[in-house]
Amino acid sequence: MTDSKYFSTTKKGEIFEMKAELNSDKKEKKKEAVKKVIASMTVGKDVSALFPDVVNCMQTDNLELKKLVYLYLMNYAKSQPDMAIMAVNTFVKDCEDSNPLIRALAVRTMGCIRVDKITEYLCEPLRKCLKDEDPYVRKTAAVCVAKLHDINAQLVEDQGFLDLLKDLLSDSNPMVVANAVAAISEIMESSPTAAQVLELNTSTTNKLLTALNECTEWGQVFILDAISNSTPKEEREAQSICERVTPRLAHANAAVVLSAVRVVMKLMEMLEQTGDYYTTLLKKLSPPLVTLLSAEPEIQYVALRNINLIVQKRPEILKNEMKVFFVKYNDPIYVKLEKLDIMIRLTNPGNIAQVLAELKEYATEVDVDFVRKSVRAIGRCAIKVEQAAERCVSTLLDLIQTKVNYVVQEAIVVIKDIFRKYPNKYESIIATLCENLDTLDEPEARASMIWIIGEYAERIDNADELLESFLEGFQDENPQVQLQLLTAIVKLFLKRPTDTQELVQQVLSLATQDSDNPDLRDRGYIYWRLLSTDPAAAKEVVLAEKPLISEETDLIEPTLLDELICHIASLASVYHKPPSAFVEGKSGLRRVLPPRSQSGNVDEANVTAEVPQQQQPTVIPGADSLIGDLLDMDLGGPSMQQMYPPSVPTSQTPIQSSVAMDLLGEGLDSLLGPSTLGGDVLGGLGDIFGMPQSQSYVPPQEVWLPANKGKGLEIMGTFARKQNQIFMEITFTNKAMQNMGDFAIQFNKNSFGLMPAQPLHIRTPLPPNQSGSTSLPLSTNGPVQKMDPLTSLQVAVKNNIDVFYLSCLVPLHVMFVEDGEMDKRVFLATWKDIPSQNEVQFTINNVQHNGDTVSQKLRNNNIFTIAKRNVEGQDMLYQSLKLTNGIWVLAELKIQPGNPNFTLSLKGRAMDVYSGIHGAYETVLHN
Repeated sequence: MTDSKYFSTTKKGEIFEMKAELNSDKKEKKKEAVKKVIASMTVGKDVSALFPDVVNCMQTDNLELKKLVYLYLMNYAKSQPDMAIMAVNTFVKDCEDSNPLIRALAVRTMGCIRVDKITEYLCEPLRKCLKDEDPYVRKTAAVCVAKLHDINAQLVEDQGFLDLLKDLLSDSNPMVVANAVAAISEIMESSPTAAQVLELNTSTTNKLLTALNECTEWGQVFILDAISNSTPKEEREAQSICERVTPRLAHANAAVVLSAVRVVMKLMEMLEQTGDYYTTLLKKLSPPLVTLLSAEPEIQYVALRNINLIVQKRPEILKNEMKVFFVKYNDPIYVKLEKLDIMIRLTNPGNIAQVLAELKEYATEVDVDFVRKSVRAIGRCAIKVEQAAERCVSTLLDLIQTKVNYVVQEAIVVIKDIFRKYPNKYESIIATLCENLDTLDEPEARASMIWIIGEYAERIDNADELLESFLEGFQDENPQVQLQLLTAIVKLFLKRPTDTQELVQQVLSLATQDSDNPDLRDRGYIYWRLLSTDPAAAKEVVLAEKPLISEETDLIEPTLLDELICHIASLASVYHKPPSAFVEGKSGLRRVLPPRSQSGNVDEANVTAEVPQQQQPTVIPGADSLIGDLLDMDLGGPSMQQMYPPSVPTSQTPIQSSVAMDLLGEGLDSLLGPSTLGGDVLGGLGDIFGMPQSQSYVPPQEVWLPANKGKGLEIMGTFARKQNQIFMEITFTNKAMQNMGDFAIQFNKNSFGLMPAQPLHIRTPLPPNQSGSTSLPLSTNGPVQKMDPLTSLQVAVKNNIDVFYLSCLVPLHVMFVEDGEMDKRVFLATWKDIPSQNEVQFTINNVQHNGDTVSQKLRNNNIFTIAKRNVEGQDMLYQSLKLTNGIWVLAELKIQPGNPNFTLSLKGRAMDVYSGIHGAYETVLHN
């Protein structure tokens, strides 16, 4: 008789009856009662009231009854934790039972009872089971360690279970090894400390590869996944692993095949790409992937999604297998679409004719989605293989002649892309496209047609009428169509201004006054402003030459692709997204491919890490240390870390950051939260609307050489920073009775290596009582010597009368460079890394600005606000700046509402520059 009878009764007082039966002396009656309880539990009835009675039934030798009781326990232990403790003694006893099945059952159930109170009682039984003589018990215990780690990670690490688990990797039984690997992989995902203990080394990897041949298929998957997550130390080791893994490519189970593919794809990165073994591996990878495509549709789809990634990374693997991806009539739609995508990726001049014939055939199918994708594929072929573009265009024209609405619309969308790729080549077909104008009802097709009309308005006689026909229902159009129509009419106006003025006014009015779409309104206002203030500029912006579109617009970004290759055979490879994007709470290290094969790349990496430390700018050299060129010390590379190495502390010593924590109230880490910066509110669009561009402060000119000391020559000057360069603004006045000429200028050694970047250009001869001005660009490539004061500059000026010497002070803010904006995280690490004794405070008195205007003023002078916070009512601005010689300085500016006196704290490696920077703040904020 079947067990269905247990699900058919729903009597009143049933719980009471079951309670009586559970306490019966007869074993059979007890077993029947437990089955009834489990049946009630399965259909959702609450039978938790029977907990003590069911637990009493644990004391039995009957394996079936024990399993049922354990099942009940797992379900109700969480809701009855106090009762569950009653079962602990039985678990401990069962873990020492003579029957290995009972020992394994006890340890499995222990792992499934997720109650904190119980876990500590389970450590001893689990430790015994991990060393059990029976492999079935050991393999069950290995999985239990992973479950226990999930409940209480600290307990597992403290009790030494990780080491016991690692010992199981050397077990004689392959299934124990496989389960140990599965448990280790699970634990390493969630715990960085465990990862250090459990990291695989060469000898462990060899043991796993030995066990690989004797495991079940799922054991093989676990082992292959673990091997793929470790990186060999050298190319020879990678090759050895590949040789031992490649036989798995012929396995009957698709999961094993794809896991083996993942290992090989990852390790190929380390192999010499010109070597014979690399070529052999490429050939070996092709047949298993092709074989997967003869499986059932669901497996085909998973295989195709993985192949899509593999083809993007290494197209040469399947370059000769195009026919495998041709669509079969009975393929499900999801398989068809995926095959189509891979066909395009494998298309080349050699197989394009074959592919086009297939695609044309697909375009006459009945499945609308598939037909659309096929038509798009023809366009992608044209863009990818230039030799076949003409044939693709004629195929698309043939499809347009079929007059099938959705085919025509897709064809127009892809023809727009072909026009972008091959300008002035196929425009003769525009007339044919215009014939189908009335049939277009999809936004993308309408937008594409409007783009074609606007782009080639000069070749279409009735372009204005065509665009006007779209304008009639402007408000009902999709935003994509509205935006395209606005741009197309502006293009038409710029090409034919005389007869389209009314049309452009109409569309601008519709876009700016009648529309509530902010994107459309903004674009309308920008066009309106451009056309009304500077039509020439409008022409340059709107009719600018467009970049050619790339061959593959839908390729996965390279770093993401590398990460997904490390996740082949997992859900990430099907979604084409990293696990963190779809698994809630999934964190941990991002997987990356191993570095490419290079001799001695480890040493090279170490050298490159050390170089910036040696070159770190510390202080400006004194006159006695004759360092020729401060630029040698400028690290100026692409990344902030290179430019300022201390931001990534290399030492392992803890950094004393208590001062910084007090200074910043809530602690520096809150800098990484959202910040309000006083940046350009218009995002750089101010100049389009005729607003003045932000400029750094230029001090007024002062007399550097009075006429009585210059034999009638008076020199006035100042310094300015514009277009990322320092300029010396000089005015020469001739107060003598004769003409002056032959002007030249030279600088003495100075703190920042300033020197003229070009000869002095001044009007000569300079007549008496006349002035001549010039803007002399300066470079910082000159000889360096520390001056006192730091910004002092000694200048020699020569003319036809004599040589004159003068001295002036360069305002330090002109030395602040444009790339002085630090990343928030770099700023945070740098601030913590600089010793607290390097921090100096200054007071800036009588400043009539608030936090936002201060931030903007300073940004105009290349002092960048990294973050802004409000602590106890006062604004705190965290700022960074960089001098021309590569020296960085960090600043904190405290602003109290209603108090005109600001507190400035400076922190950096070179404290000599502090007084000059304080002076720069004073100058900028008071002018």
